[in-house]
Amino acid sequence: MTRVAIYPGTFDPLTNGHADLIQRASRLFEKVIIAVAENTNKQPRFTLTKRIALIHEITQNNTNIEVVGFSGLLVDFAAQHGANIILRGLRAISDFEYEFQLAGMNRHLNPAIESLFLTPDEKFANISSSLVKEIAQLGGDVSQFVPACVAKALQQKP
Repeated sequence: MTRVAIYPGTFDPLTNGHADLIQRASRLFEKVIIAVAENTNKQPRFTLTKRIALIHEITQNNTNIEVVGFSGLLVDFAAQHGANIILRGLRAISDFEYEFQLAGMNRHLNPAIESLFLTPDEKFANISSSLVKEIAQLGGDVSQFVPACVAKALQQKP
């Protein structure tokens, strides 16, 4: 069975924690599709096109990673791309309840797709996109929390 994993998220901005999970997933699965959610409800700082471009830059040396934007149901997107695994990151116990509910709903919508969870390296466990975005908007230095190309893009964003 081909092991294709979907790693979904808004990735606005992509953090070092996301990058850590992406690199580890690329070693675990034959193919990893980074599913970048359009998700206008979260009022992303970057356009979908810009978020995809930044992730391409970060993952350019990984031949088994594909970066694709999407809107709609994740399980439908996963099925369309032949993925049988939804990969999610858990930073803290507080993430678990929401992720548990989401996994159950996804299983209900498409029982052929499994949800798996990875935890980031401990040094990235306290980094969240929301906090990074807020720090950047207030003019703070986020370079220790995000890849260099993302830090540069955040500095250039008004």
